[in-house]
Amino acid sequence: MRKYTFPGHGQFSRTHKVSMAGVAALGAAALAVTLVPGQDTQAQASETVSAAPVAFTTNAGAQQIRDVQASVTNQQATASEKAKDIAAKLKARQVAEAKAKADAAAKVKAAAQAKADAQAKAKAEADAKAQRAREAKEAASRAAARKPVYANNLDGWIRQSLDIMRAKGIPGSYDGLYRNIMRESTGNPNAINGWDINAQNGTPSIGLLQVIQPTFDAYHVEGTSTNIYDPVANITAAANYAADVYGSIDNVNSAY
Repeated sequence: MRKYTFPGHGQFSRTHKVSMAGVAALGAAALAVTLVPGQDTQAQASETVSAAPVAFTTNAGAQQIRDVQASVTNQQATASEKAKDIAAKLKARQVAEAKAKADAAAKVKAAAQAKADAQAKAKAEADAKAQRAREAKEAASRAAARKPVYANNLDGWIRQSLDIMRAKGIPGSYDGLYRNIMRESTGNPNAINGWDINAQNGTPSIGLLQVIQPTFDAYHVEGTSTNIYDPVANITAAANYAADVYGSIDNVNSAY
C-alpha cells in the first residue's frame, strides 16, 4: 500500500513523529495549567508532563519544554504577586477601618470628657458662689452680733455719740460730754433756751448741748440725723464744734 507524504516534505521519520507527539503533549499540559487555578498548578503541570510517555531527541523539542516551563513559572509568579497585592490591599483597608474606628471612639471620649469638665467647672463655680454667699451672710451676722445696742436714754446717747466720734476722729470723753450736758440741759433733749442772746437773735439754743441751728448745720457729722433735736446728732455736732474751737469738749466748762 502506498504511503502519503505532505506536499513539499518527505516522509516523517519515527523520530519526527515522536517529537511531534511530545510537543502536542506539552501544549496540552500548558493548557491544563492555564485553566486550573490554585497553588498546586505547578505540581499538576509536572504530573501531566511526566505522565506523557514522550521521548525528546531534538534540540527544538527541548527548547519547547523550557518555554512551557518558563510560561508556567511566569504565570505562577504573576498569580503570587496578585495574591500579595490583594492581601496588602485587604490589610491596608483593615488598618484604615481600625484607625477610623479608634479615631471615632477617641472623639466620643474627648467630647464626653469635655462635657464632664464643663459640668465640673460649673459645679465648682456654683459651689464657690454659694460659699461666698454663706461667708457674707455669716459676716453680716457676726457684725450684727457685734454691733452694740444702745439704751434709749442719756447714757445710751452719750455712748453712741462717743463711738461715732471715735470713728470720725473727734476727741472727747464720757465725762466731758456728761458734765456739759447736765449743765446745759440737765439731760433733756427737747430743751430750748428762749431768753439768751441767741434766742433774741432768732436762733435759740436747742437740745442736750444747747446748739443753735447754724452751728448744728455747720458741724453736723455725716451718718447722724439732720434733726437738731435728735440726741445723738446734737451731742456729736456739739462735740465736733467744741473740738474745732476748744480742742475738745473736755475743755469746755461753761457756756461755749
